[in-house]
Amino acid sequence: MGDPPLPDDVAMDTDVAPRPTTRPATPAQLEWLGKELQLWQSEGLLHEEQVGAILRHYHATRRFSLSRLLLALGGVFVGVGLIWLVAANLDELSPLLRFIALSGIWLALLVAGEVLHSRRLLIPSQVTGSVRLLAALAFGAVVFQAAQSLQVPAYEPLLVGLWGAGAVAHAYAVRGLGPLLVGLPALVTWFLWQVLWDSPSALSAVLALAVAAVVAVSVGALHSRGLERFAPLWREAGAALALSALFAAALPFVSPVDFVWSTWLVVGVVAATLATGAAVTLASGYTRLEPLGAAGVLVASVLLVLWEAGDDVETVTLVDWAHAAVSVAVYVAVAVGVAVLGILHNSWRLTALATLGLVVFTTVQSFAVFAPIIQGAWLFVALGLVFLGTGYLFDRARRELAANLEGADR
Repeated sequence: MGDPPLPDDVAMDTDVAPRPTTRPATPAQLEWLGKELQLWQSEGLLHEEQVGAILRHYHATRRFSLSRLLLALGGVFVGVGLIWLVAANLDELSPLLRFIALSGIWLALLVAGEVLHSRRLLIPSQVTGSVRLLAALAFGAVVFQAAQSLQVPAYEPLLVGLWGAGAVAHAYAVRGLGPLLVGLPALVTWFLWQVLWDSPSALSAVLALAVAAVVAVSVGALHSRGLERFAPLWREAGAALALSALFAAALPFVSPVDFVWSTWLVVGVVAATLATGAAVTLASGYTRLEPLGAAGVLVASVLLVLWEAGDDVETVTLVDWAHAAVSVAVYVAVAVGVAVLGILHNSWRLTALATLGLVVFTTVQSFAVFAPIIQGAWLFVALGLVFLGTGYLFDRARRELAANLEGADR
């Protein structure tokens, strides 16, 4: 398949920041470009002077520089600090004045982000992204302060939901990735919290994780038709949620006891169904199949929970062994699917997520099975061997898969 072409933007923010001289590229991208140019030169398509002229249009950089890290961390710390100030009550000011002060800070950051973006020829795009990230965090402080002023309990999930919805709306309004990095986790947190608030049971948690995964993967697939730079975050969030749902469902002590359908869980299932249908219909290429895979994880997770096993922690029966074997087989299939997506989408985060998830899952399952059989230090030896073996085999399989896909692409 080869390395990806040089992107228009490698900064934290999603907007392209035109450079007056050269464009940034990672060392791996420059290496790929150099090999391609040498190939074209050997075929007579380019002259040596043309090759040099093309290479001079780029300069080496890193995707995640120290300055970008410091800017992101600075934005996060300031945003958390603002929320902390609300939690501390700011007793020196009245609730109205606190709300006005925080609203002023949020609006100032909102405007500052767009002013910086308008001057992107002079201001690095990572600075703009950091200010937008900070504005999304400050919006959370405004929401919590408004709730405090209105005597709304701060421990209800509604406030996190409003924060997430506002941050996501901000992200799409300015087409910036920073606010989406805040809004998407906040929305997921709100949905899981709300479902468990209404129906506190193990099956509710598994269903909420799986439903959120289907929605996230579907939205990521829909972005193949527009705003493609938003797709990786939605896709990776969906993969993490799907692996988490299957991980929880495969635990032998997770059962459907006390499960009841709540309003928000029904709404989530309906939303997941509509999102899947829209993605399968409108998405392009193989991405339209990704929501179907997430829906398959949802079904498998529910079936594993309904298959009750492992109630007796002192003994391991044939049913327990079968449950563990099926769980591992399903999880391996899903992890391989996530790794394939990582290769197809050139996302090292997806492949790393699949590898880590599989190793941890296999080790936990081995502990559940071996603990009643093997005691003491030998248990840790067995688990360590499983941990190392799973990681090695999965990484080797991933490399073979990547090589095969690369060969098929040529």
